[in-house]
Amino acid sequence: MSKRYFGTDGIRGRVGQHPITPDFVLKLGWAAGKVFARSGQHRILIGKDTRISGYMFESALEAGLSAAGVDVLLTGPMPTPAVAYLTKTFRADAGIVISASHNPFYDNGIKFFSARGTKLPDEIEHAIEAQMDIAMSTVESHELGKAKRIDDAAGRYIEFCKGTVSGALSLKGLKIVLDCANGATYHVAPQVFEELGARVVRIGTSPDGININERCGATDPTQLQRRVLDEKADLGIALDGDGDRIIMVDHKGEVVDGDEILFIIARQMQQQGSLNGGVVGTLMSNFGLERALREAEIPFVRARVGDRYVLEELDSRDWLLGAENSGHVVCRHLTTTGDGIVAGLQVLKAIADSGCSLHELKGGMTKLPQEMINVRVAKRVDIDGVEAIERAVALVERQLGDSGRVLLRPSGTEPVVRVMIEGEDPVQVKALCRDLAEEVEKALQALVS
Repeated sequence: MSKRYFGTDGIRGRVGQHPITPDFVLKLGWAAGKVFARSGQHRILIGKDTRISGYMFESALEAGLSAAGVDVLLTGPMPTPAVAYLTKTFRADAGIVISASHNPFYDNGIKFFSARGTKLPDEIEHAIEAQMDIAMSTVESHELGKAKRIDDAAGRYIEFCKGTVSGALSLKGLKIVLDCANGATYHVAPQVFEELGARVVRIGTSPDGININERCGATDPTQLQRRVLDEKADLGIALDGDGDRIIMVDHKGEVVDGDEILFIIARQMQQQGSLNGGVVGTLMSNFGLERALREAEIPFVRARVGDRYVLEELDSRDWLLGAENSGHVVCRHLTTTGDGIVAGLQVLKAIADSGCSLHELKGGMTKLPQEMINVRVAKRVDIDGVEAIERAVALVERQLGDSGRVLLRPSGTEPVVRVMIEGEDPVQVKALCRDLAEEVEKALQALVS
């Protein structure tokens, strides 16, 4: 029986631990190559971020694919959304990204894209998993795949990003501090904003293989906040290690997260008449976003946490815009996956069109105070239908009324249940969260005893 390798965001793990080892990646490349070759597809594009293990895994994938008779296109360091775009541009049969996104350098992972720059169909993933159980063999010498490096990959992606905004958009006179997290955008993002006229102050653009996401980027905007204030910049933009997340900072040094970015872009598209329906958030999206969108008469639905689920919800409704509060922003009318640079350009367009600052635009919504407590359990359990928990939740919901919400979410990676409460009164929210977490803990202990 084949193992389930593919998770919600590809295959990830700490380098040197199963499944992320050179042997595993070699076999994965071969298995994927065999599956694609069977259907007459013989060209796969590979990109990576800047972590040191990427070079090792790139070579392993290249060898495995070649052994299966598949040609390889190599982009070198390139953002995840760029690989999705370039896979389509070069008419490749699939794209592969070697990246662990916002994780530390010692992690790495593999993510596949289809020929359309979207997630691989489940049947293809299952076929690759089944192939992993077969002993590896190499095609005849004359059938081996060839490898070619794409020298202008960065330039093509830069032009694509610039093309997602009107040719009339000028960022002249705008001072931006740009934090590339020492990741895959280090050599493309600064050029995008500079070529559109902005004055860019660069940080996080000196990758050394081990400093990716280290106290910088979208997962830690502290350095960006300080630099925006020190430089008296108009705003700051932080991307994560593989460029699919964005967090911004306004001229006052205040963080603008994915919820606020989603709101700004949604309002801009609504005013332009291009929104085409509503927007998708997640279970973790702040209740303040939901209220602000309701006041603007913009439909809003919540998907499960994960950009994959945001995309699935957008596809099912044929809507164009969705995001996670962590900064995954999907502009489906412009690209097939979350793209930090593209999302940032949409916010800058809203600033240019409105004449308002980022601080003023984010003021259109007010985030509610939020408190979250992780309740640890001896093992993962199903909390659905547990009467004691349902009674405790109902009591809290009555106290909050229409001014807040309760969320209980079992973690998908560790034995904890996340208890989250949002409301208008921060003191009440903290107290209610503490009380509810205690009730959940007691109920779960009784359940597993």
